Amino acid sequence: MWLLILLVNFVIMAAGTYWYLFGRPSPFTLESVRPPGPYEMDQKKRDKVLKQGFTKEKIPDNLDAIVIGSGIGGMTAAATMAKVGKRVLVLEQHDVAGGCCHTFTKQGFEFDAGLHYIGQLHENSLFKVAMDQITEGQLEFVEIDKHFDNLMIGAGEERRDYSIYTGKTEMEQHLKKQFPEDVKAVEEFFKIMKIAARRTPLLAILKLIPKWLALFLIKSGIIYLCSSIFRLSSTSATEINYRLTSNKDLHLIFCYIFYGVPPKDSSCVINALLLHHYKRGAYYPKGGASEIPFHITKVIQKYGGNVLVRAPVNRILVDEKGATYGVTVRKGGEDVEVRAPVVISNCGIYTTFQKLLPPEIQAKPEIQNRVTIKPGKAAFLLFSGFDATSEELGITSTNLWLFKSNDMDAMMEEFYSMEKDEAPENIPMMEITFPSAKDPTSQIRHPGKTSMTILTMVSYEWFEEWKDTTVRKRGDDYFTYKMRFANYLFDWACKHLPKLREKLVYQEAASPLTSMHYLGSTRGAIYSADHNLERFCAETLAKNRCDTPVKNLYISGQDVFSCGIIGAMHGGLLSASTVLNQIIYIDLFLLKKKLKREKANEMARLCKLKVQ
Repeated sequence: MWLLILLVNFVIMAAGTYWYLFGRPSPFTLESVRPPGPYEMDQKKRDKVLKQGFTKEKIPDNLDAIVIGSGIGGMTAAATMAKVGKRVLVLEQHDVAGGCCHTFTKQGFEFDAGLHYIGQLHENSLFKVAMDQITEGQLEFVEIDKHFDNLMIGAGEERRDYSIYTGKTEMEQHLKKQFPEDVKAVEEFFKIMKIAARRTPLLAILKLIPKWLALFLIKSGIIYLCSSIFRLSSTSATEINYRLTSNKDLHLIFCYIFYGVPPKDSSCVINALLLHHYKRGAYYPKGGASEIPFHITKVIQKYGGNVLVRAPVNRILVDEKGATYGVTVRKGGEDVEVRAPVVISNCGIYTTFQKLLPPEIQAKPEIQNRVTIKPGKAAFLLFSGFDATSEELGITSTNLWLFKSNDMDAMMEEFYSMEKDEAPENIPMMEITFPSAKDPTSQIRHPGKTSMTILTMVSYEWFEEWKDTTVRKRGDDYFTYKMRFANYLFDWACKHLPKLREKLVYQEAASPLTSMHYLGSTRGAIYSADHNLERFCAETLAKNRCDTPVKNLYISGQDVFSCGIIGAMHGGLLSASTVLNQIIYIDLFLLKKKLKREKANEMARLCKLKVQ
């Protein structure tokens, strides 16, 4: 009798587990992907999609969810839910959808707000499969030059140049040629890259399994027996660098893609993943970064949802039982109430927990515990337009990374400790990128024009005195101060690309306050919460989840897992998994395997035809 009861319970548990993992409709199907349509050149038609202003009449009926913020994380969550029949409304405070993926045009020059290039888009990669699904195959990418990054360390006769190439084996081999005395160190670093790439899904699993189970596995030490990724994630990049080699130029190459955190305080896994991200190619959206929100918006609308801009959410509504039931949007001097059983916030943990929730909810200890991670460093961007083609300026799609020295830790520590007036003329590093040189449609849309973006990291405190002023009305002192940064960055760029100066016709600088205004980023931190070691220790990863102490309120975007386009997109996928109570990554992996199998069968068929 007891044996029969145990057998019945086992069958019920097995059936329940199978249903949970595989028994529900998948949001991802081969049939939803179709060949890309013609590129939409008509700006008015594009604006109808990307700049649809908020009104009460445009709110869809019977909403299933509201997403606050139209960054890639929020849009991914919305599109994924839409594809299982959910009606989702995305609300964006800016006048154009896309977050860091939006573009803006000034005096005939088009600039990216945050996207510079993307990796892991090779055929049938998980990221490519996911991107094809949420755009239904309408988004096209162009692979840029294999020499995708160039590093310049030092100045004058002491300057050293290093080139970074894409390629499954070429990236490693090319580095070995440049560092013949450190071949072993390069090999060991690429082993770490492989571990990071293959085992990082285990870090994400900590956010999908029940929290009590995740914490039990961590505190018992079981997870550390499962994989080395859990110890690596809380090991600093500097520690790993010194284990491998004493060559500080190579140290810099192992962590040159900066995001505001010095290597001594950053996870070696994140730095390894950032370089691995481009191993199989670096890509750029054909038609510019705005193509991403343009096509995702259409998918959301296809299933009855919408994406509305000029819709600043000023409050998340919470009932007496502690559950959210909607938001209010400040419009025309009044608060417009929008209701839905689920709210997903893609505007960052600080804005969500410290500004949008009612004060009595903010004060709860469980809410305060969610904002223990400090905000990241702020960004400063310089947008420049040139009346010349890329060929005339002597530039390519290769990005340039300039560093004053090879000691990232010392450079960043010294820079961030500077007084406000000292900082503008002592910037230690920057990235230069040319979006118009990466996009083959650029010369069709903006003939004879070239755009350039320079990015560096700064301290928010240097600009804080103007935080209560309004955009474009911050005063002469502010303009003079931010242009000191801009002029220094541009002069440094001209030392390497002297043709820039004579062809410059437009320039605009974006300080941390600019990012706060247009992107809604806390303290101008475009990568959101600080990506330090504490954030990537196993326990913090397990606790920093998509669900929140407020019932039916969820978090998406860069604060869920990691920074950048792909990090934010995974934040959206994790959020959709949590809301739907369905591990949609299983659907993605199964679809990826099916596509690979079809590709293999097609190759076999072609080989058979050739033999015949």
